[in-house]
Amino acid sequence: MKREMVMTDANEATAHVAFRLSEVIAIYPITPSSGMGEYADAWAAEGIPNIWGTIPNVVQMQSEGGAAGAVHGALQAGALSTTFTASQGLLLMIPNMYKIAGELTPTVFHVSARSLAAQALSIFGDHSDVMAVRQTGFALLASSSVQEAQDMSVIAEAATLRSRIPFVHFFDGFRSSHEINKIVRISDDEMREMIDHDFIVAHRQRAMSPDKPVLRGTAQNPDVYFQGRETVNLFYEKCPEIVEEEMQKFGKLTGRNYRLFEYCGDPEAERVIIIMASGAETAAETAKVLTAQGEKVGVVNVHLYRPFSLKHLLQALPATVKKIAVLDRTKEPGANGEPLYLDVINALRVGLDSGLAPFKELPHVVGGRYGLSSKEFTPAMVKGVFDELKKDQPKTNFTIGIIDDVTNTSLEYDPTFETLEKSVVQAMFFGLGSDGTVGANKNSIKIIGDETENYAQGYFEYDSKKSGAVTVSHLRFGPQPIRAPYQISEGQASFVACHQLSFVEKFDMLKFARPGSVFLMNSIYGQDKVWDTLPKEMQKDLIEKKIEFYVIDAYEVADKTGMGQRINTIMQTCFFAISGVLPKDEAIYQIKKSIEKTYGKRGEAVVQKNYAAVDQALANLHKVTVPDKVTSTFTRRPPVPAEAPEYVRDILGMIIDRRGNEVPVSGMPVDGTFPVGTTKWEKRNIALEIPVWEPDICIQCGRCSFVCPHAAIRTKIYPNELLEKAPEAFKHTESKAREWREGYAFTVQVAPEDCTGCGMCVENCPGKDKTDPSRKAINMKPQPPIREQEIKNWDYFLSLPLIDRAAISPHLVKNSQLFEPLFEFSGACAGCGETPYIKLATQLYGDRMMVANATGCSSIYGGNLPTTPYTNNADGRGPTWSNSLFEDNAEFGLGMRLTIDKFTEYARESLDKLSAKVGKELADELLNATQKTEADIQAQRKRVAELKKILGEMNTPEARNLLSLSDYLVRKSVWIIGGDGWAYDIGYGGLDHVLASGRDINVLVLDTEVYSNTGGQSSKATPRAAVAKFAANGKNMPKKDLGMMAMSYGSIYVARVAMGANDNQTLKAFVEADAYEGPSLIIAYSHCIAHGIDMKKGLIQQKLAVNSGAWPLFRYNPDLVDEGKNPLQLDSKEPTIKVSEYAYNETRYRMLVQSNEVRAEQLMINAQKDAEKRWNLYSQMAAMQYDTNKEE
Repeated sequence: MKREMVMTDANEATAHVAFRLSEVIAIYPITPSSGMGEYADAWAAEGIPNIWGTIPNVVQMQSEGGAAGAVHGALQAGALSTTFTASQGLLLMIPNMYKIAGELTPTVFHVSARSLAAQALSIFGDHSDVMAVRQTGFALLASSSVQEAQDMSVIAEAATLRSRIPFVHFFDGFRSSHEINKIVRISDDEMREMIDHDFIVAHRQRAMSPDKPVLRGTAQNPDVYFQGRETVNLFYEKCPEIVEEEMQKFGKLTGRNYRLFEYCGDPEAERVIIIMASGAETAAETAKVLTAQGEKVGVVNVHLYRPFSLKHLLQALPATVKKIAVLDRTKEPGANGEPLYLDVINALRVGLDSGLAPFKELPHVVGGRYGLSSKEFTPAMVKGVFDELKKDQPKTNFTIGIIDDVTNTSLEYDPTFETLEKSVVQAMFFGLGSDGTVGANKNSIKIIGDETENYAQGYFEYDSKKSGAVTVSHLRFGPQPIRAPYQISEGQASFVACHQLSFVEKFDMLKFARPGSVFLMNSIYGQDKVWDTLPKEMQKDLIEKKIEFYVIDAYEVADKTGMGQRINTIMQTCFFAISGVLPKDEAIYQIKKSIEKTYGKRGEAVVQKNYAAVDQALANLHKVTVPDKVTSTFTRRPPVPAEAPEYVRDILGMIIDRRGNEVPVSGMPVDGTFPVGTTKWEKRNIALEIPVWEPDICIQCGRCSFVCPHAAIRTKIYPNELLEKAPEAFKHTESKAREWREGYAFTVQVAPEDCTGCGMCVENCPGKDKTDPSRKAINMKPQPPIREQEIKNWDYFLSLPLIDRAAISPHLVKNSQLFEPLFEFSGACAGCGETPYIKLATQLYGDRMMVANATGCSSIYGGNLPTTPYTNNADGRGPTWSNSLFEDNAEFGLGMRLTIDKFTEYARESLDKLSAKVGKELADELLNATQKTEADIQAQRKRVAELKKILGEMNTPEARNLLSLSDYLVRKSVWIIGGDGWAYDIGYGGLDHVLASGRDINVLVLDTEVYSNTGGQSSKATPRAAVAKFAANGKNMPKKDLGMMAMSYGSIYVARVAMGANDNQTLKAFVEADAYEGPSLIIAYSHCIAHGIDMKKGLIQQKLAVNSGAWPLFRYNPDLVDEGKNPLQLDSKEPTIKVSEYAYNETRYRMLVQSNEVRAEQLMINAQKDAEKRWNLYSQMAAMQYDTNKEE
């Protein structure tokens, strides 16, 4: 029987099985498991049936806890049900997991195992989450590879139905979940053979039904609860044997054999590693190589971790074993060891005492930690552990893969050791998030795996930023299956590609190249000029390693073929043309075939653009003759400037330089606290073009600065005399501001190395040359030729003084941009629609701002290492920022407000008691000060400074206490920030409660209408007719009206804003929200890369959304009721265009037309009705009379 071979990742392989073996699937997105739910939703939308011929019912819930609750209900009603999750999501399921296990209900939860947020959040993989549920009663079954993830999914389902024990099937997040590998696809017939239908019938017969009513979920008292817990023992005792038998059955069907504990290595091994999941595959491959070299080593791969079978572990261990290292991919602070280590210690002791052990003496057992947060775990590290076991007293409680210079737990190892055969081709591609590099390489590896006899593997390295960060694609292919779940190391790559020009002067990419390899570079410089643009180090590597060098200007090809900034197809074509993996004509055919499959739903125009890019790529690819000596006059740039602070230079600089693995434990803060204002040192230089200001056309409106997502373009007004020391190229003009006209100059300046080149400022610029309308007051120009000049201009611009905040009225857009932004140069997408709102809030209130930030895009670009965009002013003041979780952000922020209120109250009480000693006049001024304006705030700060001086001279406990609280006498502004996924879904219950509290908090909802950071899943903020992940067939229900719900309280300030439609209304909303003494809610339309738009047109889309009625602008101010006025003010006019005229500019709406035109048309009709109904309702509400003083 010929078996189907496919290129896939563990998420898809697992979902393929789970979907076909389920009837009800409840899902909620969380990285890195989201893909499983997305596949299930898409397959259901396509009408794909399960193995019994019916389409599973897939439903998205509001949280992981909700998904677990829905699964629990579905199971009790008799369905075969599953869910997918990871990390904190799994923890939210714990209460239901106890219930499901306690009721002996068969199910499988599939988990892409991921780190838990502790001192910091991490989206990457380890076993912290699954170890946190080992006590729930769920069985835990681990997979080591993509193939195993598929196979164990089937085995788990068969075993849970037969044993009645629910299962968590897990594999390593990212390392397995996102690794693409060639596997044997299990057939539907094989799955039917594995699943005994009698057990399905038995499950249904146990279901709750009014036709045979039972009572389940009772409350029990101390007299019988204990006994009830002990009733399940026999089920857990039988479970390991059942799993083993199902594995044997699976082996007979497929030829792929598994055991609960799999041993690999010398049958007479003396040194053994016990490990599970992807690390076991690395360890096993290493053991094979070392065994072939004569070493007595072996590896035990733990598949079934719970119930833990002492018998099966002992059967797997060789009788000759003398030393064992147990490796855990988690950390339990305060414990005597990690979970697997403690279980093994216990099993060996009990086994020896009971006579079950194959050895007479207890082996020497040590435990260690590895691979937290997807930290690399390589054959070199495995060998390091085996080498440690050679010692008489090997270190226990060790770590491998890090440098622990604090408690000295780390082991040393030789990083040059490798196990892969030389026949394995290894290729690396350096790209920028959202430039398409990863997507192209996923297609490439699938083409290699599907269309050649080669086996293939692809792994994609990126950080948690959604775009704009460095991505590295690791591709391998060769004649044998590739079992290497780790990245390509230094000196191993036979092909290296640099997709972004700026990387050449920043990163040492060629350290990965082996001698005689190929280097492909994307550069604006041609084959005759490119050599002189390379730093000395790169030229030296090209010469000494005899590397073949190719160059293409992919930017130009992309521009000419209408691809914009997406160079993925072009670079992919070059790879195939150079590498020779496929014959040239065959490669081009396969690439175009892949283009049709990938982009077909987006329309023929998109497909044809990609076809043209393929053809032009070949015509513009050139080989560079490498000279025989280094001629460059410059070296690679340091990661941060020499004048950067020491911590930035020594620690953050290493991370920026992609050497974070070398940071020692002593370089990390003990409690996750980092300095602010570090993005200004990073200098990413990712823009090919930057805006250039034309002073003679500028009307000084400040709109360019207002909308800049990265605070990379700013305005200043300053005295003319300061121009005497200005650089020669520094641009300025006379100030037109009424307050600062005589003797003042005005400048618009761009930060050339921090600008992302999105072009939003140019699109939003109203200043035009009357003789040439195409020339604006700001125009995009190539960055490289003017970079050095503009660096000097930027540095001088920063040295110019700011206008006194107290002298600026914040009610005009142009004035607001004279305030210093305290949120700058974030890692958000170029053209981001969210960050301008955050930047504005920091300009207005940053020096007194406390931020609680929900997990999501805003927490990633706001608080992701290596650098942070929140910064401080010259006085050292600025936003203080923290992220707790996704679901609890509103409550987290409320806790901040409660503390501020308490400390303020306490400080006032203490000051009142000490008023005679500090001076009654000063005390009265402090206690009775109004703090409504900037001048008020500044005056209060001066009083507090005076108070501190007096208290510092009073050596009493009361004075010291008040001194610690005195800053709370100055008003603080609490901002609770998050996206629509938080506010509309998982965090809504908490948000509703906090808004109803009456406390003085400000909530900013950055509404992209999708879960942006997890890849663009549907939320209750998603409008009808939009396609998103989890709404593959177009969302058929209208968007939740969060603003209307908040207004129903009558005590909450509510505004809906869209900067691109009305910037002045946006500014007013922010000013009024903070001034309102109570809860405020600002819902801000935020265009997003997930919408499928040209991001520089984002503000235009915002305006169209408002003009169509899809996003009416309003402000609701409860204070107006006391004035006899209607609190609701509509700030947008009656719709002037159809919703479709706005929506069909975006791929998220347009793609449904391609796949299901009839449904798309009907949903758009309904979406139009939604907009009309909403507008009519708001119009009626805004027209109501509120004259409370009118006589009857």
